[in-house]
Amino acid sequence: MMGEFDAIRPYADAEVPAVMARLLKDQAFLDTLTRFRFPRLAGSFAWLLKPLIAYRLGLEFRGINSVAGLQEKIEPYIDRTVERATDGVTYSGTENLSRGNAYLFLANHRDIVMDPAFVNYAVYHAGLPTPRIAIGDNLLQKPFVSDLMRLNKSFIVHRSLSGRREKLAAFQLLSAYINHSILKDGESIWIAQAEGRAKDGDDRTDSAILKMFHMSRKDEPFAEVINSLQLIPVSISYEYDPCDQAKARELFIRESSGSYQKAQGEDDQSIALGITGYKGRVHIHFGQPIRQCPEDSKQLASEMDRQILTGYRLFPVHYLAYAMHSERDPQLAVPDASELFPADELAKASREWQRRLDACPAEQRPQLIRQYANPVRNQYRIKAGLPL
Repeated sequence: MMGEFDAIRPYADAEVPAVMARLLKDQAFLDTLTRFRFPRLAGSFAWLLKPLIAYRLGLEFRGINSVAGLQEKIEPYIDRTVERATDGVTYSGTENLSRGNAYLFLANHRDIVMDPAFVNYAVYHAGLPTPRIAIGDNLLQKPFVSDLMRLNKSFIVHRSLSGRREKLAAFQLLSAYINHSILKDGESIWIAQAEGRAKDGDDRTDSAILKMFHMSRKDEPFAEVINSLQLIPVSISYEYDPCDQAKARELFIRESSGSYQKAQGEDDQSIALGITGYKGRVHIHFGQPIRQCPEDSKQLASEMDRQILTGYRLFPVHYLAYAMHSERDPQLAVPDASELFPADELAKASREWQRRLDACPAEQRPQLIRQYANPVRNQYRIKAGLPL
């Protein structure tokens, strides 16, 4: 195996059986599954249910000895989860992707687990191999989570390092791994356009991430390196965000007090709600591969923003929120939702939007509105040729 990447890379086929066996003995993993499957019984009957679940999983996954075999096995569960929590997933731009090519997918970031899951869903259903997924080590508090993610083609981004030298070394390794994956292994990569979710719905590409791709090949021109990685902007649009109330609360606290302290287990709650919560319709758009990269990371970031923000699908709720937004832009000719959508679709969206507003404390409503209004503002500013 490629030893230098062992600390961050996904598991290889040969490691699958041992990791699966380890998971089936992991009490924290079995606890989580028991609570998820049998919330009412998990307290009193956990001692009985855990060995049964371990036995059942052992049977179900017996004989699986490759990552592709595992993904095939869990695909129906993913599809079911997707279908239960959405009103349908659509995708466009897969004609920009061709079999046998490895790509670097750079996407806007709204949900911890579901963003890459929906990209995987679109790529898998388009008959293409799924990408390897970048995931922050801040989300891998428990060993079983790390095992599960690395079984499913995830690799680790070390975010929780504090020293400058350690951070630099981690970025260098990450850069080398991404280049190795695409150019040597022929495996695509998915990574978010910025660290952390865009909690206010304002999707922007961090040029530091684009610079990181180049770090391990510093002796080559920036544009040449990026062109070789087949960089593709990806827009992920959710009609409704299951975590919108929590994000509005966080933004309100941050804006009124200057800081926000995450509670214990808050990330776990966001992950669970993001997976199971209602999302309405979801659309994934794959943009044009970057073939003529500018020489400068800031210019490349604005090209990524242009493609990601114009590829974002605006739903009725976005226009309804924009119409209520206190910071509407007088230079923009944003049509009213009634000019764009049929009456029944708009009525349904108005009811759902009102329900969300009613559930949100009055002082946090501007932050909720902004999350849904920002994609409209950004898209129309780009269409009008105005700076973001």
